Order: sequence, then structure tokens, then C-alpha cells
Amino acid sequence: MAGMVRLDLVSHGITGALRAGLFPDDEPLVDSWAAEPIARPPAVVLSGPERRTRQTARLLGVRAEVDPALRDLDAGEWRGLDMGELPPEQLHAWLTDPAFDGHGGESVVAVLARVGEWMRGVAAAGEPVLAVTHPAVVRAAVAVALAAPPPAFWRVDVPPGSRTRLHFRGAWTLRLPV
Repeated sequence: MAGMVRLDLVSHGITGALRAGLFPDDEPLVDSWAAEPIARPPAVVLSGPERRTRQTARLLGVRAEVDPALRDLDAGEWRGLDMGELPPEQLHAWLTDPAFDGHGGESVVAVLARVGEWMRGVAAAGEPVLAVTHPAVVRAAVAVALAAPPPAFWRVDVPPGSRTRLHFRGAWTLRLPV
């Protein structure tokens, strides 16, 4: 592959679940959240399938094709719950064991694998990509780019509406600031 591939990841905007500290489901953005439009998006613009990512893409002024690989981490039976409603030992396991999937959803290890596979496809295609997705997917992409161990997933803070840029030129690199 010749040249460099740019991957811009945009985290979705603020939702009621985010404000309340709930595990996400398929909730919409809050009405008051606004985004600065993207002036010149690349030809390939993708979003996760959830309402909050599709709404964020619209607020950014881009037409995004839904890519299931950009879906949020599946919290299984915990969707819509407050962390305080969970048994402490399960919450601890989820935050400390990247292979934990006791909620019936997806483990951090599974998200890392899914996002890593998707990034290999982006690199192979060789085209710049703008992806409107979730904090979990952005965390995973950064961890994959840095070849960080799975527990590093929780060490990446991704605010609503933030933009993260990665470049691929034989290996992924993180570019700061965006």
C-alpha cells in the first residue's frame, strides 16, 4: 500500500443516558447539543447504527453510511441501568477484566478485536475515512493504534463530540492535537 491513510473518529454528542451515567441503549441526542459542521469531509463517511451516531453525523453536516462495525460496546442486560444498580463485584469485574462479558453483551477484548479488524480494512482500502461512532470504539481504536494491552482501553477519555485522528503508513499512529 502506498501513501498514508487518514482516519478521523468523531465521538457522538451528548445523550440523556450519558448525562445520567446510564449504560447506553439506542437513545437520541439531547436537543441542546450542537456540533460544528465539517467543511470538507472525505468521500468515505461512516457512522455506527445507533440513533445518536446518525444524529451526530447529520449535525456535522455529513451523509454517513451505517457500518455495523462502528456499533457501541454491547452492555447486554445492563442497557439503561445506572452503574449503582449493579452488583459491585460485577461492576468491578467489568472495569478490571477485559474479557468480562457477564452482562450478556460484549467484552472489551471483543470490541478491541472488532475495531482492530475494521481498522485493517480501512488501511487496506487506502482511502481517508471519517467515522462517527462511540467513545468505546474510539478508545478501542486508540488502543489498537498504540498496540496497548486491553486494560489500556479504560485509560482513554473520549468526550462527547471529540475528534481523534489516526494515520496509517505501515502502522497506525495517533496524531495530537486534531
